[in-house]
Formats: sequence, structure tokens, C-alpha cells
Amino acid sequence: MKEKTKKVLLWMFVAFCFTAVLVYGLNLGSILILLCGIAAMPIEPVRNLWKKLLPDKLKWAKKTSIAILFFVAVMCLPTVETDLPDNPTVQTEQGDNQKEDSVSEKEDSEKDSEVEEKPDNLQQSVVDLSTVAEYSSEPYIELSGNHPNFSAKELVNKSFEKYSELDGLGRCGVAYACIGKDIMPTEERGSIGQVKPTGWHLVKYDVVDGNYLYNRCHLIGYQLAGENANTKNLITGTRYLNVEGMLPFENKVADYVEKTGNHVLYRVTPFFEGDNLLANGVQIEAYSVEDMGEGICFNVYVYNVQPGVTIDYATGESKLTDTGSANTDVSITIVSSGNSETSEETTPSNDTNNSNNNSSNDGASQTPDIQEPVDSTMVWKSATGSKYHCVSDCGNMNPDKARQLTKEEAEAQGLEPCSKCY
Repeated sequence: MKEKTKKVLLWMFVAFCFTAVLVYGLNLGSILILLCGIAAMPIEPVRNLWKKLLPDKLKWAKKTSIAILFFVAVMCLPTVETDLPDNPTVQTEQGDNQKEDSVSEKEDSEKDSEVEEKPDNLQQSVVDLSTVAEYSSEPYIELSGNHPNFSAKELVNKSFEKYSELDGLGRCGVAYACIGKDIMPTEERGSIGQVKPTGWHLVKYDVVDGNYLYNRCHLIGYQLAGENANTKNLITGTRYLNVEGMLPFENKVADYVEKTGNHVLYRVTPFFEGDNLLANGVQIEAYSVEDMGEGICFNVYVYNVQPGVTIDYATGESKLTDTGSANTDVSITIVSSGNSETSEETTPSNDTNNSNNNSSNDGASQTPDIQEPVDSTMVWKSATGSKYHCVSDCGNMNPDKARQLTKEEAEAQGLEPCSKCY
């Protein structure tokens, strides 16, 4: 009876060894287990083989050899890894039963997949420009009740930035980022004068603050992401768009992030009609992540206009708006947006029939590599600060005590440009 039981147990062990090959497939571990099964088979040929290999006094070595071989085989078997989601967010309270855990793991895995796609969310915002009111007196208007169009799955508390590729005309697309202190700049902005965005012209008007009509406008401001001469982040924008329209919102976001250390989801979408080289305006959306919009929450459309100047958005060319008032002589310098640049001295008039206009294009000369003249640009200096500003009320400046001077004079005094407004 004892011998019969022993055979049954041996055959069970053999069956287990053969089954391991089916379960784990052909690999080193399963092959070694298969050899263990064959070596343990209680049949006459196997017994005779063992008798030839081992003398009677070493019968114990058979069991020991099989045991050692089996242990090595088990160690060589491939392990089955369980994929656990690396969920960066805090999960809600889970149930204790297995079904709820399985559902939770599936949802977490889907969330992780979506988080990885966040930086690529560069879809054009759904804004019908025909429904946007024409500019009247304010630099921007609110859209969708001032609520941004971010979905819940986009709210991640990890900094990133992503910029659209330039289109066939060289125009910028959507710029999308999650602003955090870790991507904000720690040094002054570098030179961006080498970039000529589409629609760029170097034009001066006396009616423009600082004289120059156009600025190289960062879609995502330098103070937010530290981008310098990134062609995917610079558009041609009026001084009015840059200083009156976009800067206050950029300052608001920068101050919030600096103060709280929280993150702000931030998206800027330039809108070009047809094949125009100059954007009609930009949409700015922002939402503070950690406090669910309590600190920052807005959705605005900022007009790319300049009061007193009429702009051709197809080319970026411009002229003084005809108000019917007396003629005003202004110096205009135009630099083309292509590889070659043209300097033109013209004397435009508010009266299009004025005979002085017939000389507006006379004497235009080709001048390569013209750089934007900055020595005559007017800037502002606070009463006690060590930097110069493009506006008189930047940050905590007291505009009543601010003094205006040229940029050349400011730099001669050792002043540096403000990183917030430049």
C-alpha cells in the first residue's frame, strides 16, 4: 500500500512537471522542470538508468539531485509582471471588493494615458470671429462667460509647454502650457530682434506709445515660460495688443504662480483670417489647477489693433486713420518680413488727397540687415527702481512718480529691462 501511494505521488509530480511546459512555454525553467518529471517517472527504463548512474549506497542522491534540479528550474521560470498605473493624482476612496479595485485600476490607467497626451493638445479653439464684436474701446472682451474651455482630464499639476509647428505661410499656431515656477525664467530675457514673424514691418507713428507700431509678441509671455527667440511663440502684434491687452493677464498669472507655487493651465490661440499674415487677435485661456480656478480663471479675446492706426491684416501694412483732423507728419520706417529688408522714409497724411503723398514711395532704398533702432524708444523709470519699463504702472510702480526717458539714456544709467513688461 505504501509503495502504491508513493507511485501515485510520483505520477502527480510528473504530471505537474509536464503541465509547467504548457503554462510557461518553452524556456530554460520549463525545460529543467520537464527533465525533473522524466527523472522521477516510476517506470522500469528510468529506474535502470538510475541504477547504472548511482550505486546502491548512493540511492539518496537521486532524490537530492531531482530536488536541486527542480529548485533551479523554478528560479529560472519567467515571472508574470502586473502592470500598475503610475497615477500622479490623488485617487478618491476605493471600495474593498475586487470588482471595484479592478474598475479603479482601469480608470487610473486611462487617466495616465490621457495625461501623457496633454502637451499635444494643440487644437484650434472653437471661436467664431464673426460673432466677436468689433473693437470699440477696450483691448479685450470676455468669451464664454470668461470660463476657459479646458476639460477636467487636462488639469494636471505638472509643468509643460508645447508649441504648434508653423503653417505653410510661416504663421504661429496654438501655444499650450502648464505654467509652474520650475519653467519660469530666472534671468533677463535675451535678444529676439533676429525674429521676423509673418506680417512684420518696422513702423513708427507718433500716436503710438513708444512710437513703434509693432512688437514681437510672445504667445506665452517670457516671464511665464522663459522662451526667448522661439519662432513658434512669436507673432507680430501691435504695441496696444502687447502692453494693454496681453501683459496684464500675463502679470496676473506670473504673480499668482510666484505667490502660491501652484500651476496654471495656459493656452493662447492666434486667429488669422484666410491667408492673412497678421493675426486679428489672440484668445487667452487660463485656469489655476490646484485650487480649481479660484485663483486664476479667464477666457478672453484680445484685439490686435492700434488706436489711431488702420492696419491691413493681409500684409501687415498700415497707415494713420483718417479722422478728418489736420494733417500730422510722422516718420515711418518699414522693414519687410522676408529675407531682404527695405527702409522707406515717407510722409503720410490723414488727407489721402493731399499732394504731399505723391512722394511717399520716392527714394526707397534697399538696406540689408537693418536692425530695429532702439536708441530713441521711450521707456519709463520708477522713482527708485533699477530697471526700465515699457509702461508707467508696471507691477508696484507709482505712475505719478515714474519718469520717461529714451532707452539709450536708461541703459547709459545702468538700468536693465524689466522682465515682466519686456
